[in-house]
Amino acid sequence: MKSETVLERLRRLHPRRIDLALDRLQRLLDALGNPERKLPPVIHVAGTNGKGSVVAFLRAIYECAGYRPQVYTSPHLVRFHERIRLSTGLISEEDLVTVFEESEAANKGEPITEFEITTAAAFLAFSRDPADICLLEVGLGGRFDATNVIARPAATVITPVSLDHADWFGSEIGGIAGEKAGIIKPGAPLVLAAQVPEARNVILARARDLAAPVIEQGRDFHVEPSDEGGFVYRDKQDEFTVPPPALMGVHQFGNAGVAIAAARAVTGFDLSRESFADGVTRAEWPARMQYLNEGRLAALLPPGSELWLDGGHNVGAAEVVSRALDDWRQRAPRRPVILILGMLKTKDPAAFLGAFATKVDNLYGVAIPGEDASRPADDVVSAAAGVGISAETSEGIDAALRTIAAKAEKDAPPIVLICGSLYLAGHVLALNETR
Repeated sequence: MKSETVLERLRRLHPRRIDLALDRLQRLLDALGNPERKLPPVIHVAGTNGKGSVVAFLRAIYECAGYRPQVYTSPHLVRFHERIRLSTGLISEEDLVTVFEESEAANKGEPITEFEITTAAAFLAFSRDPADICLLEVGLGGRFDATNVIARPAATVITPVSLDHADWFGSEIGGIAGEKAGIIKPGAPLVLAAQVPEARNVILARARDLAAPVIEQGRDFHVEPSDEGGFVYRDKQDEFTVPPPALMGVHQFGNAGVAIAAARAVTGFDLSRESFADGVTRAEWPARMQYLNEGRLAALLPPGSELWLDGGHNVGAAEVVSRALDDWRQRAPRRPVILILGMLKTKDPAAFLGAFATKVDNLYGVAIPGEDASRPADDVVSAAAGVGISAETSEGIDAALRTIAAKAEKDAPPIVLICGSLYLAGHVLALNETR
């Protein structure tokens, strides 16, 4: 694809992959005629865990209500085009090349990171798209993230904050929360998911300083499991029951509730209870407790096996995902639960795996193909052994699945979870599609 050729040129414009700042991007946006000022109403979403799911629920809610959302997310799993969704669907190859080349020309060879210039390209594409609402997911942090050039969002959202990216934001929850709170804008309503006290205090203080109205989970809106298997959403104006979300896991009740609160915080849209229910049950977000019930990889396992995929890579995500293992143990106590884990060097496998100790029968450590920053499989296995999980290395996903299949007992087909990195998840989805 030509877009890959152009993207490779854009990657060479800055010596560092990440260099958090806004001045380079603002210079380029000015040269492009400030497309970021020509967008429909924007909902800007930050947080450590759940922000992608919240965006997925929001997109589905607006679509089910008959509106045309445009969506910006990162990273992509298989193709870059996944990051830019226009009102008509994922951006086409032709349109992607056009906005890449226009941004490249306007930049005139000046230093700028890949994420900054591709974000400018996304804004350029969005400015030409007749959409009703724009959903922006923060890439990293918030305060200096490239998406944070939107001066007047219709609403901001902060999902649960936990430890991640310590190399950039340190190991204190308060400091990380301060970075996320950087997306809060004067007067724009902030929808705040449930937070640990250290994060909550920092975020609320920032909102007070900017006179941003706060709509807080547990205070202004509530999400509680229902007897029917879904959840009850309740705020100061309404109360209604929502069916089980399309995205797996009890944690998705909270993400769906945050999305509903965010949509209700933005004026000018006619959103019914039915659009909330339909949106929650139709949302799609790959590699978030995704069940791979068909495809080449699933076929490598014995009949009756289950293959799951999740891109979570930090302690907060591990705690959430590990609850699914509890459910699996309850419904299938004799079936082995096996992890295939690959992580980046910037992540802590021992901390991640702490949530899975005593819940996993075996683990296969793999390196992430094509990633220079991948942890060696030996590192992953050592971390697993350190928390008491039986583990061994494997040459890759295919090899691990074949080994699992060879060891499987006929009356106890395994439940396999591939996890640890969105980059690994993208590799898995690509492998599963190949014939």
